[in-house]
Order: sequence, then C-alpha cells, then structure tokens
Amino acid sequence: MKILGIDEAGRGPCIGPLVMCGYLVDEKDTPRLRSIGVKDSKMLSPAKRESLMPQLKKIAADYVILSVSADQIDHLRTPTNLNKLEIERMQQLINILAPDKVIVDALEANEKRFLKKLSAGIKVETEIIAENFADKNYFEVGAASIIAKVHRDGEVKNLHKTYGNFGSGYPSDPKTVDFLKECIKNRVMPDIIRKSWMTVQILRQEAEQVKINRFV
Repeated sequence: MKILGIDEAGRGPCIGPLVMCGYLVDEKDTPRLRSIGVKDSKMLSPAKRESLMPQLKKIAADYVILSVSADQIDHLRTPTNLNKLEIERMQQLINILAPDKVIVDALEANEKRFLKKLSAGIKVETEIIAENFADKNYFEVGAASIIAKVHRDGEVKNLHKTYGNFGSGYPSDPKTVDFLKECIKNRVMPDIIRKSWMTVQILRQEAEQVKINRFV
C-alpha cells in the first residue's frame, strides 16, 4: 500500500512562497521514518531537517513539491479563501501521485467538513484521513512537512541574495518588519511581499497616518 502525507510550510509569512509537499511512501517503509527521527518540522532544528533530506528522498516512493509565490497568493486569495487555495493544491498532489491512502493536516477545526471539501476534487480512488495536528501524529505527514520547510528555507535564502536579508518573512521577525517599513517608505513593494496580508496593510496605514500627522 502506498501512503501519501501532505503538509505545507510558509502559510503565515508576509514575505516569500507557500510550499506544499506530497510525500509518497510504501506502508512497509513507514517505520524507517520513525527510526531516522522524523517529526513535525517545527520540532526539529534547521540542521536536523537538512540532514534528514537525503534519507527522506531515499525512503520515498515519490514526492512532489508545489510552490506558490507571494504574488500568486495575492492574485488567488481573498481574506477568506487561503484554505481554498491550499485545498486545491492538496487535490492536485493527490491526483498526481494517486496513493492508496492519504493523510493530511486538516486546515479547519471541523475535520469532517474539511474532509468533505477536500474529497470533492479527488479524481482517484483513495482513502483520506484529515486530522488536526497530523504533522505531529503521522510520520508520513512529518516527512512532507520537513521537505516543504527545507525547500521554502532554500527559496528564502535565494530571495535574500536578490532583495537583501529580510529575515524569515514572518511578521514576528523584526528584520522582516524593518524590511517592510523600508519598502513602504520608498514606495517599492516587490512581488515577494504578500500585499494582501494584514500586517502589510497595517504598516501601510501607519505610514500614511505619520504623513498626515506631519501636516496637521
């Protein structure tokens, strides 16, 4: 039996891509994932994630990485449909890899409702498990989370070479906030910035308010 784990990296950042990975593994090889130390990527150091990559690729029956740029997210997203965007990518991964069984990290608290939405676009016959915290509870999903995270980190490093060190891209990162403020100040908003993100919109509003106050 072939089992597909799906997870993402970069759902929350203001800068950089959203990366999703579908990791296909033979059921008999799942214990090998545990033996090499696979966990949810957030529970592992960057060095550990990197060190696991060659072994994960060797164990995998197949895997697919989908990257959605910040510019694409802005064009495809409304304030309420980021989940819809991710569901469509999950469906794409399932239809490409055609597993016997799929395990995904449910994006909504109501797992049954989320499963119904996900199942609607599946064109292959497969069993689907959609659970909250699947990245912590299933090694197949943990493996997908690691590959997605390493791939996103690599993309972010490449963006640093072009745009300078903007940090991780997350709104909690002071480097990221400083970079955004500088872009807003200079009226230069590169495509790597998710302009539809609330943090970016708030910083823009604050900058406009500062300008208004100067003339009051």
